[in-house]
Amino acid sequence: MTKRIFRSICLVALTVFFASVVLFMGVLYEYFSNVEQAQLKMQTTLAAQGVTNEGIDYFHDLKVKNYRISWIDAEGNVIFDSASDTSEMENHLEREEVREALSSGYGESRRYSATLMERSFYSAQKLNDGTILRLSISQNSILTLLLGMTRPICIIFVIALILSIVLAIQVSKKIVKPLNEIDLDNPLSNEGYDELSPFLRRIDSQQKQLRGQKADLLQKENELNTIIGSMNEGMILLNQKGKIISINPAARKLLDADTDCIGSDMLSLCRNLELQEILTKALQGERGENIIRLYGESYQIDADPITSENIVKGAALFFFNVTEKEKAEQIRREFTANVSHELKTPLHSISGYAELLKNDMVKENDKIPFAGKIYDEAGRMIRLVEDIISLSHLDEGAGDMQRENIDLYTLAEKAVQSLEPQADTVCVALELSGVPAPLNGIPQLLYSVIYNLCDNAIKYNHENGKVMVNIQNENGMVVLSVEDTGIGIAPEHQERIFERFYRVDKSHSKAVGGTGLGLSIVKHAAKIHNAKVDVKSHVGKGTTVIVTIQLL
Repeated sequence: MTKRIFRSICLVALTVFFASVVLFMGVLYEYFSNVEQAQLKMQTTLAAQGVTNEGIDYFHDLKVKNYRISWIDAEGNVIFDSASDTSEMENHLEREEVREALSSGYGESRRYSATLMERSFYSAQKLNDGTILRLSISQNSILTLLLGMTRPICIIFVIALILSIVLAIQVSKKIVKPLNEIDLDNPLSNEGYDELSPFLRRIDSQQKQLRGQKADLLQKENELNTIIGSMNEGMILLNQKGKIISINPAARKLLDADTDCIGSDMLSLCRNLELQEILTKALQGERGENIIRLYGESYQIDADPITSENIVKGAALFFFNVTEKEKAEQIRREFTANVSHELKTPLHSISGYAELLKNDMVKENDKIPFAGKIYDEAGRMIRLVEDIISLSHLDEGAGDMQRENIDLYTLAEKAVQSLEPQADTVCVALELSGVPAPLNGIPQLLYSVIYNLCDNAIKYNHENGKVMVNIQNENGMVVLSVEDTGIGIAPEHQERIFERFYRVDKSHSKAVGGTGLGLSIVKHAAKIHNAKVDVKSHVGKGTTVIVTIQLL
């Protein structure tokens, strides 16, 4: 804008200058022409009086410097001419000034010579004898005059140009200064040109709209970032070239990426070929998904193309951790296989004994032992089914069970009393110690915890061994410990003893009649009560299981 103002001012100044020169030269030239014509008329009048008084003698020894004098008779013949030989001159009767002088007594004219680039003034006066006296003078043309004044005009032009430039710079700065100082953040607070008021009001209105739209966009962006940031699943948005344009914290943590990975190629973060194949399909417009292993865990990768007007603009990658799901599926399959195996064994025994009894292939003395075998195997099946039902119930969260204010020590007394006959049978001493420990919990589940721990401690103990149950209430926590002097558990098995149907010694477990679900029930019941279970064991020396319940 400054350049335009500068050029405009300079152009106007130069135009005015040249227009002034032309106008001035024209007016001045015309003025001096009129003055010179008047002087010529006066000189003609004076010369006419001289010729009237002296006749031809007036021209003797007459020195004429700038004027040309011609004396013409009534027929147009030149009698005398101060510049040319009269015998060689043509008749002047048709000259304008001569005809006018013959008719009115005085005549004048102006003629331009293109060859000589000059203009001539003529003044003619009729004498008393009928002859004509004519004076003429030559005047340079306006172009010649202009060329003659080139130097002063150039000096004036340079001065005018410099003044125009200085003025243009000052004026342009003065005009632009208020525009440069406009506070666009607060358009209505500006003091400047009144002509800018509609423009500033419009800017203010548009800024209000933009601020409102920006606030809405920021709110939506914050909401989107909050949603994406709180997702446990990883999410990555890529452009059509495979460059990352957005990545949430879960994906950054998974791929061990920095916050400045935006704009990086996906291949620089993860070089997994299966992932690259899925991404390539998505960028080609095909949805892809697959389960791949990343950093020791299983992830389901979903890749969806992002299209606009049927053109692929990018892709969205979602990472779903399915490790636990796969483990749960594996546990389910193992559980189904184990249940089938555990049920098949007693059923085969029952079926075999029952078939022998049915076919009367058993001696009379062996019928009672056979019936006892059938009874024992049926009892084993009943316990197994009950444990499976209990475990399934615990998997569902035991939401239908009511919590009560109970004393864990009282529950331990009942469990110990119910197991004393079993302990006496295998010559194991069962002892209970501790203090009352009131808490809010589900009685059935807490009872099953104590019962199963004590049952295992009795079954996997030595003859004349001990099982010591202790209840403590300390620092807002109830601590249940069950210690035995049994066979112990090797370190490599201690992490897995809470798995369903897991047995350290399968032959011994079968001999004592365990279902392999007791410790799984303990684990789930403890989890429902937000309790922590710790195992300390040494092979051949015994095992201690500690259950810590945090009081609410």
